[in-house]
Amino acid sequence: MDDASIVQLFWDRSEKALKEVAAKYGRFCHKIALNILGISEDAEECVNDTYLSAWNSMPPKRPQVLPPYLGRITKNHALNLYNKKHAEKRGGGNLALVFDELDEVLSGSETADSELFRKELLSLINGFLSELPSDKRKIFVCRYWYSDSVKDIAERMHMTENNVSVSLNRMRNQLRKKLEEGGYFS
Repeated sequence: MDDASIVQLFWDRSEKALKEVAAKYGRFCHKIALNILGISEDAEECVNDTYLSAWNSMPPKRPQVLPPYLGRITKNHALNLYNKKHAEKRGGGNLALVFDELDEVLSGSETADSELFRKELLSLINGFLSELPSDKRKIFVCRYWYSDSVKDIAERMHMTENNVSVSLNRMRNQLRKKLEEGGYFS
């Protein structure tokens, strides 16, 4: 079933929408949650929460592209659960490492209180990503959006883990430079 038909099922309040979205995007959502949480049972809980959130948000929302919409919902649920479980200390898992990597780039920036600041920063990051070659962009997104491990990215991209690590380091440095040019560092 195509995505527009699935969205229409949500709008029609048909329970078939949940079955269809689970069949088509269940593994996709589970992988996102599992990469963040590291525990299959927790990931499954997030996926179920994703289905409920999608059910509650459509209508009024009508996503044009369903996978990123579901991916964002899943990621938000997974991050919330991760933060809840690690409220007293930062865990030693993959997610903390991913955040530490990006923290090197973003830690010198101003506070992100204003909506204008957030939009400008998002625009700079999107511009940075659009300038990257396709393979580099995939590596960056796999690591910093999907929280994939360096090992998984290396296998998927047919590269060595060292090459992926070096590429990520170079891209973080390029992003830092782009942010400096945009006035986000003193």
